[in-house]
Parts: sequence; C-alpha cells; structure tokens
Amino acid sequence: MRIAYFTHSLASCWNHGNAHFLRGVLRELMALGHAVEAYEPEGAWSLENLIRDHGSSGMEAYRRAYPNLNSVIYPQVGSVVDRVADADVVVVHEWNAPELAAALGARRKGGARYTLLFHDTHHRAVSAPDEMRRFDLSGFDGVLAFGETLALVYRDWGWGQRVFVWHEAADTRLFHPPAVENVRAGLIWIGNWGDDERSEELETYLFAPANDAGLDLDIFGVRYPELAIRALERHGARYRGWAPNALAPSLFAQHLATIHVPRRFYVRHLPGIPTIRVFEALACGIPLACAPWDDTEGLFRPGTDYLVARDGAAMARHLTALREDPALRASLRANGLATIAARHTCAHRAAELLGIVAGLRAPGICIEPLERSA
Repeated sequence: MRIAYFTHSLASCWNHGNAHFLRGVLRELMALGHAVEAYEPEGAWSLENLIRDHGSSGMEAYRRAYPNLNSVIYPQVGSVVDRVADADVVVVHEWNAPELAAALGARRKGGARYTLLFHDTHHRAVSAPDEMRRFDLSGFDGVLAFGETLALVYRDWGWGQRVFVWHEAADTRLFHPPAVENVRAGLIWIGNWGDDERSEELETYLFAPANDAGLDLDIFGVRYPELAIRALERHGARYRGWAPNALAPSLFAQHLATIHVPRRFYVRHLPGIPTIRVFEALACGIPLACAPWDDTEGLFRPGTDYLVARDGAAMARHLTALREDPALRASLRANGLATIAARHTCAHRAAELLGIVAGLRAPGICIEPLERSA
C-alpha cells in the first residue's frame, strides 16, 4: 500500500514527542514492504527552533539512526493534497493546520479512494477543546487516539466505533539495552519543562527525592525558564540542555535509573496514558520509577515492570533501593524488557494500524460522513 503521513515534523524532535513514535512506525511499515511517505509543512516551529538552537547539526543523530526516512516539505496545502490523491492510506496528525484536514476530508468526500485517519496524541481535546473543534473531520474515516480515555472524548463527539485506540510504543530497532554494559551512575530525566504543567510534580518526585537519595541527576530537555534552572541548581541537578531523541539510548545506558513524571492533564483528565518515555526507557532496560499515574488499561505491570511512588518520600525510598540493590535493578530490567517485547514495539503498532485500515476498507463497510467537525 501507499501510506502518507502528515506530521508536524519528522526531522525534528525538539519539543515534539510524536516524532519519536512516528519514525519507528514508518520504518516498520517500510520493512513490511509498504510505500511510505511523510509530509510536513514549511516553517514547522519544532524544526525552526531546532535549527535556531543547534543549526543543521541538530539533525545529524536522526539522519544516522534513520537513513531511510525522509519527508516532503510542502509550502501550500493545495499542492500537497493533489500529491496524495492516489494514496491508499492518509494519516493526519493533530499538530497540523485545520485547513489541511479540511482539504483532505473534502477530497475524501469527493471520491478519493484513500482511507483517511486523524491521529491525536495530545491532551488538547480536554485542555483546549475549542482548538480541536476547529478541525473539520467530517470527511475522515476514523480517529486514532493514543489512549482509551482520549478515545472516550471522541466517542462523545459522535465517532462511536470509528475511533480506535492506538498507543505509542518503543522503536526497538533503536531503543534497546547496550550491547556492552559499562559503569552506570546517577539518575537521568529526559523531558521538557513545558508550560508549568508539572513544575510542582518535578519538585516533589524528581528534584528533591534525587537529592535525598544522594544520587546525581542529569536533566535533558528544552523550554526551561530561568526559574526552573535555579530550582535545578538548588538541588544540585545538572541541566544538560536538549538531546536528540536518537541519542537517548546511549544516555540511558550511562545511568542507574530514570523517572517518569506525567503532566498534570494526563493524571487528572486522561488517566492511563503514559508518555512515550515510559516505553522507550523500559525498552532500553533502564530501571524506572514513576510518579503517580493509573495504568487503567493494563499496559504494564506496576511494581513489576517499574516502581510507583505515591509521594515524594516514597520516591526517595525507591531511588535509594535502586542505588543499593543490584537484584532489584536486574528484575526491573528483565520484566520491563519482556513487557515491551510482548506488546509495545513499533512493529506491534504497525500491525495494528494495518488491521484498522483493513477493517475500514473491508467489502460491505460503508463509511457515512459525519455532519459536523470533530
């Protein structure tokens, strides 16, 4: 099949987590023999910020890790809509312009043969629903939601059985334990500061516990204001700046453990949806401790694949145990790797996507257009 995916950016992972998952899924679809194309708009903010901060060298790690991936950068919606008219599957990520979704949907309603899917991997459906309602999805065949609680939102918006849960996953061709183990020390956290969506949680579950456990802490990410930098310094943490996601496995391999601190919206309004860093960390075999989040879909085995801390004191105890207990680290490593291999690789998600498309394209299935957007 010819599969076209419209992303915000494939080349840049600067504050753009969807790029992690997309790269792995597209590579798996290509390995299965499908003709895969990625499209991204000219002037994408993620790519512009990456080049501003690091120049073209900021994309070198991505190019080395994914030499067979490329994207078409388009200046105008009209020309690119024509370009994918003969595709079999078209997927539009929610960090695209509403005008693009409307144009592709209009073509679909006008007789285009492709199966058209909307891919949502963010909390805006609950945090900024008016923004999402700008998308005219009336010509779309279905919605891919990256968790069941987000899928429920779309069902309430009238999508019924045409919304599908499509979780993120680890690209295990890249994210895996190192071939040779070297000395590991301290903690690592890879994540962006964001818009004050978890500043208190980072203080409670990351900065203070690491200090209390006597473990060095390396922080990688972007959008850290001066206030955040000062908070890191008070706790003795080292801010390392942005790191390409393609280098994350080598960074994980240098550290004893890492921590998952979900954003507040996911904990309170979209429970059950972890960040992609959970999948990637477990795939790399690094022990993981998590701030509170409810695995409502049973994606993992809390307490077995990773440790869960209900408060800051519990996190400090977990980190102390991880520092002192090699057997605990080995158990978490083995269990996390087993769960990823069994259920949560990009190869699994590629197969799931093809299954969803096959179901929508099956003979006798009639897709009636929705009468309203979103």
